[in-house]
Amino acid sequence: VQLQASGGGLVHPGGSLRLSCAASGNIRTIYDMGWFRQAPGKQRELVARITPSYSPFYANSVKGRFTISRDNAKNTVFLQMDSLKPEDAAVYYCNAGIIVPGGTFSTYWGQGTQVTVSS
Repeated sequence: VQLQASGGGLVHPGGSLRLSCAASGNIRTIYDMGWFRQAPGKQRELVARITPSYSPFYANSVKGRFTISRDNAKNTVFLQMDSLKPEDAAVYYCNAGIIVPGGTFSTYWGQGTQVTVSS
């Protein structure tokens, strides 16, 4: 199983970016999918997650500015980031709880994508 994240980049304050993360491989079921971020010198923190039935959760710091969504048919999770602030700059990681054939449940992580917010 692999998670492939994409969509990071450099944006001005107030700008927008859309991150994508696709899960591939021998997958039976995907449970919650989410996005975390880690800024230099800080701990990795949860940004948003979404259940298989599309129920979202957001960190207070991004509520009202970020939108998480998923396409279950394509095993993909998205993070639309609007009104970006310099403090949103970080490496963003996607993750997913996945059951593989045979019944083993594991949490998988994407490789991280850099988001830079700077004027």
